[in-house]
Amino acid sequence: MTDNTSPPTDTNAIPDPRKESLIEYPSQFPIKVMGAKVDGFVHAVTQIAEQFDPTFDATTVELRDSKAGNYLGVTITVTATSREQLDDLYRALSAHPMVKVVL
Repeated sequence: MTDNTSPPTDTNAIPDPRKESLIEYPSQFPIKVMGAKVDGFVHAVTQIAEQFDPTFDATTVELRDSKAGNYLGVTITVTATSREQLDDLYRALSAHPMVKVVL
């Protein structure tokens, strides 16, 4: 006699990435970007954000100068729709020559 009370397990099932993430999608997701305080830095950051989030609102950007005033922290808030989107956005921001740090 066989026991049919256990549910079948599929060891080849593809995990649902929405269950593996601590972030619920879609959600508002802040990203801090730091770089030298130079002309064009904020514009460059917002242009990259717009590439990955068509609903990005540049009026929500927050700026913070470093103590000495040489660096600028830019906080952008994007509508995160997937882990892949966020990963791609982080890579694009990190690759920009004006960007020093992305958090």
